[in-house]
Amino acid sequence: MYEPLAERMRPKSLDEYIGQQHLVGEGAVLRRMIESGNISSFILWGPPGVGKTTLARIIAEQTQVPFYTLSAVTSGVKDVREVLDRCKADAISVFSKGRPVLFIDEIHRFNKSQQDSLLGAVEQGIVTLIGATTENPSFEVIRPLLSRAQVYTLNPLEDADLLQLLDRAVKGDKMFADREVDIQETTALLRYAGGDARKLLNILDLIMQSLATLEPFVINDKIVTDRLQQNPMAFDKNGEMHYDIISAFIKSIRGSDPQAAVYWLARLIAGGEDPKFIARRLCISAAEDVGLANPNALLLANATFDIINKIGWPEGRIPLSECAIYLASSPKSNSAYMAINDALQLVEQTGNAPVPLHLRNAPTKLMAELGYGADYKYAHDYPGHFVNQQYMPDSLQGTQIWTPQPNPTENKMSAHLASLWNPENDKK
Repeated sequence: MYEPLAERMRPKSLDEYIGQQHLVGEGAVLRRMIESGNISSFILWGPPGVGKTTLARIIAEQTQVPFYTLSAVTSGVKDVREVLDRCKADAISVFSKGRPVLFIDEIHRFNKSQQDSLLGAVEQGIVTLIGATTENPSFEVIRPLLSRAQVYTLNPLEDADLLQLLDRAVKGDKMFADREVDIQETTALLRYAGGDARKLLNILDLIMQSLATLEPFVINDKIVTDRLQQNPMAFDKNGEMHYDIISAFIKSIRGSDPQAAVYWLARLIAGGEDPKFIARRLCISAAEDVGLANPNALLLANATFDIINKIGWPEGRIPLSECAIYLASSPKSNSAYMAINDALQLVEQTGNAPVPLHLRNAPTKLMAELGYGADYKYAHDYPGHFVNQQYMPDSLQGTQIWTPQPNPTENKMSAHLASLWNPENDKK
């Protein structure tokens, strides 16, 4: 049976593992955990092809504890309970070398009842849970389970990581052993791989399949582009291009092209994408890209997310289309997005600037005696529900974080604020 290059190249140890040095580099948390053999429950969150399943397999190999695997795509509550029963037996066995590990791939596809069935075993220490997900665990994993499992984020592989993998493949895999190998250009290869090791190896596999016996293996931008355009489904047989398509979808909305937005939405739907994933991205786009230029966009996006949960498929395609067209057709502003990013950077640079005394709460007599809340002016007691007083820390007075952008809504907001904070008002 043919074994894909990506499977043949899967690392067997941490020394062979490429990327994610913040987790598996010398002294990093997962390396220390694996080397000590003391594995605690955790969830690996990251895009496809960055090493989530590989890390789980390395743990299984190096710890030598009973190791069980479930796929959330094909497993139900019954399967979970059967595996947990076997884990209980292993946990009390005199021959056991440690607490059993249960690896659940695509854990975000488990519904609430399936996730609930794991809680007791994890809490009681019967099993160590390792989950892998491409979706934000905050949305897809129930809170009680999240509180019992640390979340570790895996990043797309850097170009240097992918080039290291390419070099390892052409020098070490049997597929290249009897061929002349000529790597001329890698720009297109890296672009199509998009930080995904499996994509890169699948591309090499695909190009190799198009060659005659002993024909030189050549990689350049034209060969990669031409081969992938000729056979896109072979390259994307596992649906991994959905990250490219969701990117095109959001960028079409940001670029105010409703025609393209609906086209990419249809591609997502036809590809079997989770409607909640699409709805969440619309919520993000409404806040990040439309923002204060049309605040109603966020209300519509939130309503779309809500109605998707109520009606599901196939009718859910209609509110998704309505929302996508509305967002794409709306005026755009990223001022709120930029403001919070700048504010976070300011906080990082300036540290914990003290809250001015008059803005502090004074729930105790001692705090009141220390001046907490003294001289605070209640805005609603003044004309126009406004009074000029200091709200920023002393060291940051006069700092401007939010910069209004030129659109009717923010022009109106800006004019209103300018009239309130006009220094001339203090002279009246």
